[in-house]
Amino acid sequence: MEKVKVSVVGLGWIAQVVHLPILKKSTEVELVAVCDRDKGRARLVAEKFGVKKHYTDFAQLLTNEECDAVIVCTSTDAHKDIAIPAMKAGKDVLVEKPIARHFVEAVAMADAAKECKHNLMVGMNHRFRPDAMLMKSFVEGGELGAVMYAKSGWLRRRENNNPWMNKKAIAGGGVFLDLGLVMFDLAFWMLSYPEVKRVSASTFQQKNKEVEDTSIVHLHMKDGLVLDIEASWSTFLSEDVYYCNIYGRQGTASLNPLRINKELHGSLVNLAPARLESPQHFFRRSYENEINHFIGAVKGYHSVVSTGDEAVQRMRIVDAVYKSAKTGKEVTLSKN
Repeated sequence: MEKVKVSVVGLGWIAQVVHLPILKKSTEVELVAVCDRDKGRARLVAEKFGVKKHYTDFAQLLTNEECDAVIVCTSTDAHKDIAIPAMKAGKDVLVEKPIARHFVEAVAMADAAKECKHNLMVGMNHRFRPDAMLMKSFVEGGELGAVMYAKSGWLRRRENNNPWMNKKAIAGGGVFLDLGLVMFDLAFWMLSYPEVKRVSASTFQQKNKEVEDTSIVHLHMKDGLVLDIEASWSTFLSEDVYYCNIYGRQGTASLNPLRINKELHGSLVNLAPARLESPQHFFRRSYENEINHFIGAVKGYHSVVSTGDEAVQRMRIVDAVYKSAKTGKEVTLSKN
């Protein structure tokens, strides 16, 4: 396979600002078609990025175009209905997070990937940040000792820019599915996926009528480790806050900026590189690394990470988060 033939479905912000520019620059990719329910948008985006074919009907795209992979950037409610037909048509699929609105939808997608024997990757680009990958190497290398506690969060000063994300029937949930899930996945990946035993959560609706715009989640793991996650679209802060902190018995690691603090010879020392790129650089690189990884998996160079099966396990916890927030009670997770 010389170039991977890729089609992009859903042409909103994430497609136009991230996916399409990166795909267009790649020497490994041929962009064969784009698709969006808005005919005018589909035509304009195709013209902007020099894509020959554009569609409003994804079924027609599958029938008419030869492609190896489909990248799904639609609203969450459409993920399952695009990903499953694509895999049944012999395509590998990269779907933007979250994989689906609910656990049951995620299971259907992951089962289809196994049945069709095609890659299903979920876009968790924060795993591909260079600083995050370096931090994980320190954690996995035992530099912090046994980890006791971790916390991560993403607090924004303003609401999201996609109106559909405020509609529960379309998005499935609010800020936890948007930002909280990202920070949970990042910390969970850093910790090598410990087994979650208990979940308690609180959510608040300050500006939204249908979905939460602030969430606080507390997770207890089987081995005693504790993880806290906070996320908000509506905090009164002078600037946005993004962090992931890991606390071990021999050191602490924190992200944004990256620090690896240990006591050496009686003094606290930061083992992280002295010079790091800007957060904007890490954001861009995370998507470039993620897309390059997906294209490599399509070519058969390696197995895909952030699989559908992994996403199913995340959605089990997402469902428990919303159940706990609704009932005001802690939820115990049964063994898989």
